[in-house]
Amino acid sequence: MINTLKQLFGFGPKVAMKELMDQGAIIIDVRTKGEYAGGHIKGSINIPVDQLKSNLKKIKSKDQIVITCCASGMRSASAKGMLKSEGYTNVHNGGAWSSLEYKIS
Repeated sequence: MINTLKQLFGFGPKVAMKELMDQGAIIIDVRTKGEYAGGHIKGSINIPVDQLKSNLKKIKSKDQIVITCCASGMRSASAKGMLKSEGYTNVHNGGAWSSLEYKIS
């Protein structure tokens, strides 16, 4: 159970986000539209966490590499859990968008 919680909140094994991007990952920013408008990672897709389940068609396939991000990492952890429960197999919590932007550049 502890390991599951660690992975859910991004405390599991470190993942090389730049490597995932090189492999064709998409970034889903789950902040509100207003937050997203205030700054975001170029090329990311804005789907607020409360609208994620109704917008799953925006993700090509359940095997697509997906990195979720938000302001602090809490909503992106929740989004990762939602996607996993819907059968998406390659989902990673990128945490805060500003630190993720640094990791992928």
